[in-house]
Amino acid sequence: MAHSTTQPAPEAKTKDLEQLCINTVRVLSADAVQKANSGHPGTPMAIAPMGHVLWSKIMHYNPQHPDWPNRDRFVLSAGHACMFQYSFLYLTGYDLSLDDIRQFRQLHSKTPGHPEYGLTPGIEVTTGPLGQGFANGIGLAIGQRQLAARYNKPGFELFNYNIYAICSDGDMMEGISSEAASMAGYMGLGNIIYIYDDNHITIEGNTNITFNEDTAMRFEAYGWHVQVLDDGNDIGAIEEAIERAQRETTRPSLIKVRTHIAYGSPNKVDTAGAHGAPLGADEVKLVKKFFGFEPDESFVVPGQVLEYYRNAGSKGLQLEADWNRLFEAYREKYPELATEYELGLRGKLPAGWEKSCPPHSSLPTEKKANFPRA
Repeated sequence: MAHSTTQPAPEAKTKDLEQLCINTVRVLSADAVQKANSGHPGTPMAIAPMGHVLWSKIMHYNPQHPDWPNRDRFVLSAGHACMFQYSFLYLTGYDLSLDDIRQFRQLHSKTPGHPEYGLTPGIEVTTGPLGQGFANGIGLAIGQRQLAARYNKPGFELFNYNIYAICSDGDMMEGISSEAASMAGYMGLGNIIYIYDDNHITIEGNTNITFNEDTAMRFEAYGWHVQVLDDGNDIGAIEEAIERAQRETTRPSLIKVRTHIAYGSPNKVDTAGAHGAPLGADEVKLVKKFFGFEPDESFVVPGQVLEYYRNAGSKGLQLEADWNRLFEAYREKYPELATEYELGLRGKLPAGWEKSCPPHSSLPTEKKANFPRA
């Protein structure tokens, strides 16, 4: 007779660990904002499942070399939710420590109140004004297409990275997003995969105060591939939607996901009170109880969570090594193009570039205006 057991199956263990990972990001974000007494805790708590899928399952990146050329680019257009991004950068092994997380929004820290390019490793774009990151991501996508058109050759697909972004209701309200989205659809930028955090909340209150359009239909009209998910906590559905978007190579993709701002906060969930202000010390304790954390402990990262994310981040070492070998083979077959690319990467021009400029004598001479003196 077989012995009965209550030991969970391996799949259940994995799901339990993944949920602990997601909840760790939520609690870490709430702690950092509370310690700073300033910031935005609600959106990181809502979109943590999206980040979990992106950084542990989808994106190609190398924390040891954040500027690896063929890495996927991530843009947090909802820059006010930056504790979300800082959490994943720290957890996956970028040059960001738990002490840096504790110094969120402090003077001279590596974790300012919005993502800043050049200040924090792993930040691709400075995002503050709503819509700015959305539009910058379109520019990054055009850049990838230009690199691919110039340098990719049969058997040498050097540049095939995607642009991922998370954008908010506020981004969707901005004119710059509409203009950029229209252009991306027209150009067929299939290397764009944007996730829309549809939480129905702005700092003034519910979005229905001023905004009730059908964004899915609007983006379909722009020529985008659009998917709509009803549950922002369903990591399986999020992963499948992103994979479908990856297979759609002729159109940019938008994945609209219904979320609940400050998910896990008994009194602040789905309220503007979680937008742009700390939850409050008592509420943070309730959040920790909800997720099974010790209420009186702060900035806790379980060892198995750190190990899970560091393992995810370490995959980029092999990805970059493979790309470097491909580029060396490319250099042997296409030495001039390889040299041109490397020079451009360093902001240099090839030797003798000035010889291609027309001589000054062939340029029209400018006549000086002869103004009478007063």
